[in-house]
Amino acid sequence: MRRYCSYVAIGLLLLGCTQRQEPVSPPWISQEDTLTTDEFDLPQIEQAGELIAVTLSGPETYYEFRGRQLGLHYLLCEQFARHLGVKLRIETCRDTVELLSRLADGDVDLAAIDFSHDSLSPGWLLGANKPELSEALTSWYEPSMLSSTRQLEKQLLSQPRVHRRIFAPMLSSGVISRYDALFKLYCKRIGWDWRLLAAQCYQESTFDPNARSWAGAQGLMQIMPQTADHLGLARTDLNKPEPNIEAAVRYLKELDREFSGICDRQERQNLMLAAYNGGIHHVRDAMRLAERDGLSPSRWSDVRTYILRLAEPRYYQDTLVHYGYMRGSETADYVDKIRQRYQQYRKKVRP
Repeated sequence: MRRYCSYVAIGLLLLGCTQRQEPVSPPWISQEDTLTTDEFDLPQIEQAGELIAVTLSGPETYYEFRGRQLGLHYLLCEQFARHLGVKLRIETCRDTVELLSRLADGDVDLAAIDFSHDSLSPGWLLGANKPELSEALTSWYEPSMLSSTRQLEKQLLSQPRVHRRIFAPMLSSGVISRYDALFKLYCKRIGWDWRLLAAQCYQESTFDPNARSWAGAQGLMQIMPQTADHLGLARTDLNKPEPNIEAAVRYLKELDREFSGICDRQERQNLMLAAYNGGIHHVRDAMRLAERDGLSPSRWSDVRTYILRLAEPRYYQDTLVHYGYMRGSETADYVDKIRQRYQQYRKKVRP
């Protein structure tokens, strides 16, 4: 348990947010019937340098997409933390019962989810005994922030995913790219046809070693800086073709081990590609749902269906789903396009 232990009257919290009478109090003012002995209000948050918020997974609240954290309430909370001059730590709960329990236990500072559905406020709830944090939130928040934050997210999602120079998908007859020798060399480590890795590379960066995504991924294989750290790739080498390709293959080898129980090579490759793009945890969620519904968790066509369905509440809120909402259409499209280009390369380029 973090900081202190207190009891918050959850019924009063919800009642105060949904059935207000004049004068109206901000919905983030918490109700309590016992005092805490170890307060953790704004001065302590500022001293710790961290605002801890809890929320639920969903398109309006919080989700991860191509290495970027998004969601209306996440982005709004991020702005509030920046206003306070502290970092934001966001944590997700399975449901509102868990969320309110953590808030009552004092594990977190606020719940970033709309309990009020009132455009005059974000509808957040604060932990008990935080008058200074409440005052800071009240003075900072303006109703126009909801629409401006929605517009910000819309802009982020509509802008090009990767800033890159567009190179031709093939250099000449029998030659895909200037990096063919590297694809051939490193594909031996994972037993892939080098033309499949070339197709993936084109989908990631169109063979531009200086490509950079909106989320910070870099290089031919669009490796995130945090992934580079995990793989032991120096960030200064992210845009160098050989280290970038070599690190990507090492990551693919990790994914290969994750899906080692899938005997069919092509099916395993498809799931690896999906995990490379959308994250292994989301792929595992989709696999569990497919199996639950009598389909094969080892067949890409079946798993693909549930990757798409993870954008629907009835699926991303399912108890089998551990990592919540997913914008799965891009991941499904990613695998499909790589497979299509690979078939083209197989027809035109010798192995």
